[in-house]
Amino acid sequence: MELAVYNIKGEDTGKKVVLNDEVFALAEPNEHAVYLDVKQYLANQRQGTHKSKERSEVSGSTKKLGRQKGGGGARHGDINSPVMVGGGRVFGPRPRNYSFKLNKKVKALARRSALTFKAQNDQIVVVEDFNFEAPKTKEFVNFAKNIKVYGQKTVLVLPSQNKNVYLSARNIEKTFVITAAELNTYRILDNKKLVVTESSVAVLNQF
Repeated sequence: MELAVYNIKGEDTGKKVVLNDEVFALAEPNEHAVYLDVKQYLANQRQGTHKSKERSEVSGSTKKLGRQKGGGGARHGDINSPVMVGGGRVFGPRPRNYSFKLNKKVKALARRSALTFKAQNDQIVVVEDFNFEAPKTKEFVNFAKNIKVYGQKTVLVLPSQNKNVYLSARNIEKTFVITAAELNTYRILDNKKLVVTESSVAVLNQF
C-alpha cells in the first residue's frame, strides 16, 4: 500500500511512502485482540483507590439500640448497621489493582489490526518531517488547517520527542502528540485522523 506525502502547507510533494501490508493490510484483522488491548490500556489507567466504610469503620456507638425481643418490630444491633441511616455500607468498593497481563503477540496483533482499520477507512495522513523554531500554537493550528484535520480529534505521530511541536500542540483541543515507539492500540483508534510523519512510517512498518 502506498500513500502520498504532504508538506507542512498541505501540498502534495509527489513523494510516496510504502506501508507494510503485514501491518496496514491484514487479511483478517482481529477485533477481539483489539478489544483486549484497549481494555487493558483503560484498566491500567484506573487508580483503584475507591473505598467506602463498612460497619466496623464508621464512627458510632456499638451499644445495642433496643432489646432483642418484645419491641414490636425488627431486631436491631448497633447504630452502625447498614440498614440504619448513617450506617456502614455492605460490600462496598475496596482499593484494588485493575491491571491484567496480556501477551506481547496479542498486543502486536491488536496494533496491526487497528492500523489496518485506519488504513481501510482512509484515516491516515502522511506528512514530511517538520519542526518549529519555537513553540507556537498558531503555527500548529495553521499546519492542522493546511492538512484539513483542524477541529477533528487528531493524533500526531513523531519519530522521536520534539519539544517545540509538543508544546505548540499542547493547548489545542482534540490534539494529541506521541512518538511512534509509544503508539498503542487505544491511541491509534481514539481519533478521526492519524497524522504520521515520514520518518515514523519506518517505525510503524516494524509493528
